[in-house]
Amino acid sequence: MGAQIRHIVFNTPDPDALAKFYVEVMGMTMLDYEEGLGYSLTDGYINLAIHRVDIDGKPGGFNHFGFLVEDNDEIMERMEKLGYRKAEKRPGNRHYAQFRAMDPAGNLFDISENGYQENRPDRTEWHATEAAAKAK
Repeated sequence: MGAQIRHIVFNTPDPDALAKFYVEVMGMTMLDYEEGLGYSLTDGYINLAIHRVDIDGKPGGFNHFGFLVEDNDEIMERMEKLGYRKAEKRPGNRHYAQFRAMDPAGNLFDISENGYQENRPDRTEWHATEAAAKAK
């Protein structure tokens, strides 16, 4: 099996309104909600994450997409062998993907053996107060 896109992320200053639109208009189902971060929706095949943008002047829109793969290590070894930038391990508080990479055009993408329907097994809790303290 080749890698399969299963996860797309949009940034927006109003994740509530965008999630409501995709649930009510497109019939997507809510998988998860985390205060201060945003929503994870699904159509049963591809997940759409809607994250809050709190940075003044940063536009909403596309952020990254995610691939479901059989073997993270195989993909990372292939990238390294072919001379591409190495994928980086995602923090433990991220829901799904274990690794983040960048394509030659600068587009970010995630790599996950776990998929995008259930939290990854090594996930730790995310706390908005801790994140705010680290940002200072």
